[in-house]
Amino acid sequence: MAKAPTAPGTIDEYIALFPPDVQEILQKIRLTVRRVVPDAEETISYRMPAFKRDGILIYFAAFKNHIGLYPPVKGDPALLKAAAPYAGEKGNLRFPLDQPIPYDLIERIVKLRAAGGSI
Repeated sequence: MAKAPTAPGTIDEYIALFPPDVQEILQKIRLTVRRVVPDAEETISYRMPAFKRDGILIYFAAFKNHIGLYPPVKGDPALLKAAAPYAGEKGNLRFPLDQPIPYDLIERIVKLRAAGGSI
C-alpha cells in the first residue's frame, strides 16, 4: 500500500509545495498578516497556513486557480462590500491567480480579526 504524502508541518514547508509565482503570493500574504499582527503565531491547521492569537485569526491556502482566505467575512458592511467580488459559495474568499491579489483587503480583514471582530 502506498504511503500518503506527509502534510506540511510549517508555513515554510507549505509554501515550498507550490510554483515560484504562487510562493511569492503566499509569502506576501504571510508578510501582510505578520505586519498587522506581529505577535500572531504561525501554524498549520486543517492542512492550511494559519495565524492565531487567542484563536485563529485567519487561514489561507493555494488552489489550482485561486488563493482561498478563511473564515468568511461578516459584521462590517464596508468590508463585506469590498470582499463581495471574491466571495465563494460559503462566503470564504477566493482570489483568482490570474488577477492582482488584493493585499490591502487582506490587511483590512486581518486588522478586523485582530481587533476582535468577526470576519
